[in-house]
Amino acid sequence: MLTGEGVLTGEGVLPVLPALQELLPGGALQRGSVVTSGGWGLLALALTAGAVADGAWCATVGIPAMGVRAAAEAGLDLDRVLLVSEPGPSWAQVVASLLDGFDIVLLRPPDQPSAQLRRKLEAVARRYGSVLVVAGDWSGAQSRLLVTDAEWIGIGAGHGRLRARKAHVIASGRGAGERPRSAWLWLPGPDGAITTADLADASSRAYPDDRFLDQAYLDDAYRSDTERLASSG
Repeated sequence: MLTGEGVLTGEGVLPVLPALQELLPGGALQRGSVVTSGGWGLLALALTAGAVADGAWCATVGIPAMGVRAAAEAGLDLDRVLLVSEPGPSWAQVVASLLDGFDIVLLRPPDQPSAQLRRKLEAVARRYGSVLVVAGDWSGAQSRLLVTDAEWIGIGAGHGRLRARKAHVIASGRGAGERPRSAWLWLPGPDGAITTADLADASSRAYPDDRFLDQAYLDDAYRSDTERLASSG
C-alpha cells in the first residue's frame, strides 16, 4: 500500500459513509474483498467516499463518464483520487498494478471478465489488502449492493427540476455478508450528499410542494442520473 502521510495502512477495514454502514458486514469495507454496486452510478462513488475522506487513496478505472462535480458532492476528496478513464485492452494488468498501490480501486470492466481473471485480481486484492469496488457484476464478490427502486423528487404539476433521488438499496453477499440487508438512501440528497432517508415522512418534511414521480418516469429519471454524472465534470 502507499505509505505517504495520512494513508491508511495495516488496517483490516476501510470506513464507509454512515448511510452505508448498515448495508455492509461490520459496517465497513473489508480489505482484500470485492464489492459490487450493480452498475455505474452514484452508489459506486458512495462506496469509496468514506474511506477517501478518512485518508485512503482511490483509483477509478474505465469510467470516462465520471463527473468530477458529482463525485465531490458525494463526498469524494478529489485530491486523493486517480482517474484512469481508458485503460485499454490490458485493463486487467492496470487494475492489478493499482491494487498494489491504492487502498481502493473502483472499476467498470469493459467486458465480462473470465473466472480465471477474476480469481487473479481477487488474489491481488487479498495480497495487498486493497478493496476492489466493481461497477457491474462480479461473480464471487463478498458484498453486493443494488438499487432496486428509486423515487425522484422535484417535479411538481408538470414543471420544476429534479432535486433529489430516494433509492432503495439491497445488500447481500457471502460469509458475514450473507444475511440480506436493505435501506432507503438519499442518492443524492438535495445538496448532493448521500444520507439515510426516512420513507415515511421524507417527502412532507423536505419537499412539501413536490410529489414523488410515479413509475412511468423512473426509467427516464435513472438515465438522467447517469447523464448528470457525466455532464457535471
